[in-house]
Amino acid sequence: MFNSITGIITGKFPKQLFIENNGIEWDICVPDSNLDMLGVVGSEAKVYTYLQHTDMIMCLYGFSSADERSLFLDLLKVDGVGPKGALKIMSSVSSGRLMEVLENGDMEMLEKIPGVGKKTAGKMMLTLKGKLKISENSGAVVRVTAAAPYADVVTSLASMGYDKRTVEQKVAQLVEELSKEAGFTEKSQKEREDLLFRRAIVSLA
Repeated sequence: MFNSITGIITGKFPKQLFIENNGIEWDICVPDSNLDMLGVVGSEAKVYTYLQHTDMIMCLYGFSSADERSLFLDLLKVDGVGPKGALKIMSSVSSGRLMEVLENGDMEMLEKIPGVGKKTAGKMMLTLKGKLKISENSGAVVRVTAAAPYADVVTSLASMGYDKRTVEQKVAQLVEELSKEAGFTEKSQKEREDLLFRRAIVSLA
């Protein structure tokens, strides 16, 4: 039907994003883990979409990358996990962490994720272990690569308890945004790192 929506973010709330495109404001369900990756209110964003359409409901789900949407669709393959359940799982844990838990066969950790529990954890392990992959050409990988020159900023934020993959994507996003601002590229490396760190703290909080 449609693959993505690009527009201006007009509102961000827990598990919800408003984005305006050509005079139409879309109300999209978005995992909390993806919200920070989509920029701030007033900025332009591209949201990859999935439409749930049944006799009882029509709901649009959105994601920061095609990979994040693929993970959502993979979760729907698990018996007993519907769109709302998949959204809750992805809001509680980053995609990178979820993949790590599944690949390690860490049932104890998987059961602790809100919306999972023992029974669903077993089904997830059976259905998804060894089958989740991140595309090398995905926007997520590009963003992480863009964060590489600011590894010290990523390390500092990760040491404060933030998920490393989320931090990498956030720092890369901020680098893209700040690079468009006058004077940023003329700053010293330390000045750029200090500015990135302050912006990231505000955005991740």
